[in-house]
Amino acid sequence: MKLGVCITLTDDGGASRDRLVDGARRVERLGFDGLWFFDTIGRARALPDPLISASVAAAVTEKIHLGTCIYQVPLRNPVELAHRMMTVKMLAGDRLLWGGGAGSTQDDFSAVGEDYETRFKKLRAALPLMRRLWAGETVDGTNIQPWPEVQSGPKILIGSWAGSIWIPRAAKEFEGWIASGHYTDLATMKEGLDRFRGEGGGIAVAANIKVDLTKPTTSLEGQQGFTLECTPDEAKARLAQVAEAGFDHCVLVVNDASEENLAAVRALL
Repeated sequence: MKLGVCITLTDDGGASRDRLVDGARRVERLGFDGLWFFDTIGRARALPDPLISASVAAAVTEKIHLGTCIYQVPLRNPVELAHRMMTVKMLAGDRLLWGGGAGSTQDDFSAVGEDYETRFKKLRAALPLMRRLWAGETVDGTNIQPWPEVQSGPKILIGSWAGSIWIPRAAKEFEGWIASGHYTDLATMKEGLDRFRGEGGGIAVAANIKVDLTKPTTSLEGQQGFTLECTPDEAKARLAQVAEAGFDHCVLVVNDASEENLAAVRALL
């Protein structure tokens, strides 16, 4: 299993050039397999734009995967988004794993004046349209003139917690599926993975798993979500369970992006 991190979240909601530029270099140097970015607008704290962040990270790294989990597609115009994704794909190449989904938070939609209730309909329409544009087709009179190196488009991974509809679609129509540990337990994630694999699915990612090795171990029973907020030994055991379940990537949310802490997190797997 490949181990990735998201390092742009902080306890005080702040962000800095060091976290984005030097942090990306640090993540690669310490041997992580991926660096991932979250997508929020209008919530309690601001996060760096995920596509700009992935582009910056692509420019200062060479090997690690660069992913989003989860990019809220219905918040954007699909033609404009397809055009922007061309640049991200050009910079990151096959390292890019674009995790996309319908979104799950009303505030993000209210912030940009989009209808929350129609988000799944918009997602269903946007993804095939963007693929046609990346392939060089003219859609409703528009051709974005994709460069040859981006015409395949990015690998698309569908973010869905336990979707009866979107997990099979992720397996059959797209390159992968992303499960979130934030609101679900490992058993639910494994059940979704079994259905994804049963449909012939490709890349499977267990994302949004908080890690804090300074906290004492407490039982996950009765808690919201699956976390590694525990001692290093317990964190290793929990991470091993994710690997044994069959996930290809695991994305840990790290608030302390210092060299010492990131090294300790990398040593978990």
